[in-house]
Amino acid sequence: MLRSLHREKDLEELKLRILNLQEDFRPKWGCMDASQMLTHCRLVLEVPLGTTVLPKTPRLIRFIGIITKKEMELFNNGIPPNMPTFTALKPGPPCDFLVAKQELLHTIDRYCELADSGKLPAEHALFGKMEPKDWGFLEYKHLNHHLIQFGI
Repeated sequence: MLRSLHREKDLEELKLRILNLQEDFRPKWGCMDASQMLTHCRLVLEVPLGTTVLPKTPRLIRFIGIITKKEMELFNNGIPPNMPTFTALKPGPPCDFLVAKQELLHTIDRYCELADSGKLPAEHALFGKMEPKDWGFLEYKHLNHHLIQFGI
């Protein structure tokens, strides 16, 4: 079974890992510090909420995104380190760690409320058509990827 932000067990496991993250944890790859990673993850979760808007994606890149989504679901593989990201999802300068942690946890709750209400968007700028199961799986994969990045 694929892990998902829509499964209570998986959701609670991710929240516990986020709570266990400490400000002085260093990444295994990449250049974000812990507060920037938390902010980045919040921005990604704000995409289905509509508060972070991604630009229109060129056809070739969108095609690659659609194939990547299918591949991740089929093989349940992870996200490779140091993948490019949309500018809208890049965090700014380091911010207050505790604030970033609380904002991410709050955004996870808001995302879950949206999912529970059946109002997740039907499209993603990179991954194309989305069903609720796609959102839950990909959001879990993304959070898990960055928590692994910080050894948690």
